[in-house]
Amino acid sequence: MEIQFIGAARTVTGSMHYVKANGVKFLVDAGLYQGKRKEAFEINRTFDYFDPAEIDFVILTHAHIDHSGNLPSLVKKGFTGNIYTTFASRDLSSIMLRDSAHIQGKDVEYVNRKRERKGQHPFEPLYTQQDVKDTMDLFVGVNYHREIEIGPNIKLSFADAGHILGSAVTYLTVKEKGKILHVGFSGDLGRANLPILKDPEKIPDVDYFISESTYGGRLHDNPLNSEDQLAKVLKKAYDRKAKVVIPAFSVGRTQELVYAFHRIFEQHKAERIPVYVDSPLSVNATEVFRLHPECFDNETAEFLIKNEDPFGFNKLTYIKEVEDSKRLNDISGPMVIISSSGMCESGRIQHHLKNNIEDPNNIVLIVGYSAPYTLGRRIVEKNETVKIFGEEYKLNAEVIVMNSFSAHADANELLAYCNQFDKGRLQNIFLVHGDYDQQQKFKSSLLENNFKRVSIPEKGDVFII
Repeated sequence: MEIQFIGAARTVTGSMHYVKANGVKFLVDAGLYQGKRKEAFEINRTFDYFDPAEIDFVILTHAHIDHSGNLPSLVKKGFTGNIYTTFASRDLSSIMLRDSAHIQGKDVEYVNRKRERKGQHPFEPLYTQQDVKDTMDLFVGVNYHREIEIGPNIKLSFADAGHILGSAVTYLTVKEKGKILHVGFSGDLGRANLPILKDPEKIPDVDYFISESTYGGRLHDNPLNSEDQLAKVLKKAYDRKAKVVIPAFSVGRTQELVYAFHRIFEQHKAERIPVYVDSPLSVNATEVFRLHPECFDNETAEFLIKNEDPFGFNKLTYIKEVEDSKRLNDISGPMVIISSSGMCESGRIQHHLKNNIEDPNNIVLIVGYSAPYTLGRRIVEKNETVKIFGEEYKLNAEVIVMNSFSAHADANELLAYCNQFDKGRLQNIFLVHGDYDQQQKFKSSLLENNFKRVSIPEKGDVFII
């Protein structure tokens, strides 16, 4: 069995692992790489390590774009196999990939108008809505904890990763040349005690484990304190009639925030102010959440039993239409605007930032990870000026960063998950989906906890197991 690490190798984006076993070739994830625009476009449209037409199937750990977003490019280049994932991830992928194609088209249209004025050649999107349709025809839904055979002597089962709706830890059983190997892929691991979703589930013991390491060297605030921290921001906004702009992933983070606002207002922890969710994808994703209560934790399930909607409350407005989005510019604060994307690299969030970050009265609230070279990272680093749509804007708004909402396990939580495995059996842990400094810290922690071997693959590295 051979594993080649192509995406999310010493970085936190573009997850893609290429596996060969028993004469078949398959991928675990096919995510969009996000970063410097020109570099990202080249990486996403080019498959240097394999011919997409020769891939037999894909295993998708969850629907986030950095794990699923390049599936249509794969299909466009000739892939025709099955895409195995959970039912919730299939439903989310349907709307997220269509939204990705839509955003690409709109962004390219916007940029091309400027390029045309400068006499420059126009750009083309990576893929279209038709490519997404062709991709969705290949999806095969698999329930948690149900083992299925996906190739010759290759069996697959999923456990709940607790990261976003439908996210899965992948467990593979591979019988090859008289030997049986058990291999685990963490996907992105969630945290215990997060709202809405169940806690991450352990898979059976494995011989090899491919683990994410996004926060391998950092600790998060206790998620149980997140509502109190959020209430302080709301009070500040109310007192100074500020606009709070929150870049948030449309799937997972947005629903957690809406649920938290619901509880804060119901418990009178802060004065009610208008909350706008300005993202067509967020609206559609919230509907998908409502369709999958099997993924909810006990607290959220009790909300449903009482016929309460955890994703809708008084003064919350979901916005789909562009004109309604533009009208938010003319409305005075206090208010909250939640918009995607979480790393501020595309979508309506860029327009809201453009219109609000130069006002020192306003607040930009960052509640998730932003990869290097993204607009979100530049805001987190509080650069004096930031570029939006190629134009420079002064970052005068107050920037507040909250990591208690992170959907990724922190250093202690990652270690706790790995510590559940039989260390005598586990031959190697491969660290992916993390910046190199975080991976080095996590590797040291694992070795201090008596794991035999820990590897940090570079892009293109091949391991035979």
